[in-house]
Amino acid sequence: MHSNVYLPQAFLDEIAAILPKQLNMEDFVAACQRPLRKSIRVNTLKISVEQFVQRAQEKGWQLSPVPWCTEGFWIEADETIVPLGNTAEHMSGLFYIQEASSMMPVSALFNTEEDQFESVLDMAAAPGSKTTQIAAKMENHGVLVANEFSASRVKVLHANIERCGVRNASLSNYDGRVFGGWLPEQFEAVLIDAPCSGEGTVRKDADAMKNWSKESVISISDTQKDLIESAFHALKVGGTMVYSTCTLSIEENQQVCHHLKKTFGDAVEFESLVNLFPGAEKALTEDGFLHIFPQVYDCEGFFVARIRKVGSAAAPQVKKRLGKFPFEKASHKVQADVAKQLEQALSISLPSDASVWLRDKDVWLFPNALEPMLGEFRFSRMGIKIAEAHKNGYRWQHQVATALATGEQAVSASLSVDDAREWFMGRDVRPEGQSGKGEVIVKLGDDVIGLGKWVGNRIKNGLPRELVRDKNLF
Repeated sequence: MHSNVYLPQAFLDEIAAILPKQLNMEDFVAACQRPLRKSIRVNTLKISVEQFVQRAQEKGWQLSPVPWCTEGFWIEADETIVPLGNTAEHMSGLFYIQEASSMMPVSALFNTEEDQFESVLDMAAAPGSKTTQIAAKMENHGVLVANEFSASRVKVLHANIERCGVRNASLSNYDGRVFGGWLPEQFEAVLIDAPCSGEGTVRKDADAMKNWSKESVISISDTQKDLIESAFHALKVGGTMVYSTCTLSIEENQQVCHHLKKTFGDAVEFESLVNLFPGAEKALTEDGFLHIFPQVYDCEGFFVARIRKVGSAAAPQVKKRLGKFPFEKASHKVQADVAKQLEQALSISLPSDASVWLRDKDVWLFPNALEPMLGEFRFSRMGIKIAEAHKNGYRWQHQVATALATGEQAVSASLSVDDAREWFMGRDVRPEGQSGKGEVIVKLGDDVIGLGKWVGNRIKNGLPRELVRDKNLF
């Protein structure tokens, strides 16, 4: 029990004033004092839900479905020896440890079979739970712009994207307020999981409310209003936006959405989430938003709104000084050569919806859907780096294996559990009875875990530093 959860009286008074009549404060406080159930989301870029469920049964993990996310499960697992984050399945990118309620915004964005998007903006992306969830829903097609204002958190975002085999993402590091002016009406869908006061997070952080004040809530809501306006400008007419927070105050939730409606009038339509999952009506507001108190579904407090843009609005004017773009699109001849050599070396095919771009000797794969934005915006990282050119051809990179290989390629080496543990600790391995030459796809069972290079009977480790773990592995 988190009986030491700090809940300021002024905050409790605010909750009492907005709590729906069918709920009560005793249940609210009791829910805040209960530890969260641990939950995970299966990464369908790497494994099907059915295959993962089978794996979980074999490992003795108990899974209970999260009703609003077909890939989501509450999980009971013995972590006394190995934490879930250090299991081979997690490090191979087969699942993401993600709070159940935070799966809801992406489910709301992809609510129907018609919700297929070629261009998506995740405006506040780190650490990457929702970004990787969106990428899986997009099946790595189109382009996903993942923005994070905090420079220190971009590294974590990139590491999670890399671990999960995402290849259609482009990262940026800006205040989200820039998008409306810099990329107006560029995206078919926008997720704005807005920075907030975090009132819903006390179940995982007993001190989350230590610095809470009504004044800070109002200040944060002003920023949220700027962000939602920017997101709306960046959205194409006919496009869908989901606004979400992990907080409970109406100032940061309903009032931000109403501000958007007041600002843009009939161009804004609220779309009800009543059919998002069975039982959604328990948290439904009169506008069709989901305002989730922690006792309702035994999860974090959360808010989700789905909004449609049905009319255009004049975007803010900005002066752009981008400088020279450092990449050059490869000629058809070079692209064909890269594709041919990759096929010959590793039996991996380049995807048809991406193109090769060059920067000095580095070879990158950019999603084709990104191209309209390249002259309009500066990204910190685009697509995936697949090779470095040298005089005898190409030196293939880690993400060629983790984002493009199917695991069925013949040019592969299967590691024992002991060798895989060494691999994830960044060390070279010597698989028993195996040898070869050149690059090789490294696997644990059927799971691709990286790319190495044979040096006699030793495989030189090619795992990026940010993915290396040094202790307490599976």
